[in-house]
Amino acid sequence: MSTDLDAEFQHAAAAITQLPERPDNDTLLKLYALYKQATVGDAKGPKPGFFDFVNTAKYEAWLHLRGMRADDAQRQYVSLVRQLRA
Repeated sequence: MSTDLDAEFQHAAAAITQLPERPDNDTLLKLYALYKQATVGDAKGPKPGFFDFVNTAKYEAWLHLRGMRADDAQRQYVSLVRQLRA
């Protein structure tokens, strides 16, 4: 992975906490999934329980990115954070 990309990704991950307004839930799920794919890789483990709505939504968003390379996830995450900061 590119050191420049890693630095941009870390900067974006820190900057997300300083957005002027909270993103909508769909955007938050996308950010979560991209971050997990970039840092952990493909979703692992059992799907959360049926009544655990929040964690099920997170898991499914992450699962949807299965097979995406970490550097691609980092690029998309950085791009999305830039859009949110604009």
